[in-house]
Amino acid sequence: MDKFAAITAFTCVVEENGFAAAARHMGLSRSQVNKAVINLEDQLGIQLLVRTTRHVSPTPSGRAFYEKCRAILDDLTEAERSVKDSGDTPAGTLKINAPLSFGVRHFSPALIDFMKRYPDITTELDLSDRFVDPVTDGYDMTIRIGVPQPMPSLIDHEIVEMKRVLCAAPSYVKEQGAPETPEELATFSCLHYGNLATGNTWPLAHDGISKNVRINGTLCSNNGDVLRDGAVAGLGIALLPTFIVGKELQAGQLVTVLPDWKPTTLQLCLLYPPNRHLAARVRLLVEFMYERFGGQPYWDLVK
Repeated sequence: MDKFAAITAFTCVVEENGFAAAARHMGLSRSQVNKAVINLEDQLGIQLLVRTTRHVSPTPSGRAFYEKCRAILDDLTEAERSVKDSGDTPAGTLKINAPLSFGVRHFSPALIDFMKRYPDITTELDLSDRFVDPVTDGYDMTIRIGVPQPMPSLIDHEIVEMKRVLCAAPSYVKEQGAPETPEELATFSCLHYGNLATGNTWPLAHDGISKNVRINGTLCSNNGDVLRDGAVAGLGIALLPTFIVGKELQAGQLVTVLPDWKPTTLQLCLLYPPNRHLAARVRLLVEFMYERFGGQPYWDLVK
């Protein structure tokens, strides 16, 4: 067995937690896999695995070597896919993660149109508001909405600016009034997003003046649709992106408060590992996202 096959066997043993499981996965005998790993250890002059009668685990050197080998094998797999994708018909699987509210409201319909355009591309879509590292979690692409952060290990495409707005139901404003200054927000019932890095402090700006206003949070949720429904029901003032409340603002179910004070804007970003850059299906999705969401967003109804 050559070195490449031995490296493949070693990584499989680590991932399958044993020689027998790795042998079954590779369609080889246990002795073949064991011999391949022993030969690899002899060539490197180090012990890669700790073997007991019940358990196999990598040594510290073995763990470091495994990480390098896994990256090389992933790059090779992606290179093979990119060659296949270079044909006339893009094909392959896209594993994508996107935020829940944006995913349901906007990305899912877009993805359906993308799949109609490229019927030989299959997709796996996971919706979650938690931060997902595409490298660690094995995604081809993650879609994030937030303040861009430098990530040297990932390619980052900023698609469009995402505006946010302070809003409330007309009934709430009629009964409770509306704040005239940011500081007055502390005296109103406020609905805030639990995953905000700033917690229950809202960053607002007007004419070059920035203020971080601590609010009285009567409802906290990690989902913007819950906060939108609470605001429409008259529970209080919410700070939400226009992609969630644009329709309600247009219909008059919500109105803006403190319109001169603008919340910090966010960015719709596409993140993916560099080794996905050559894959045609990834490039096509990036282009489609610019086409669908770039420029003036259709949901941005706040003036």
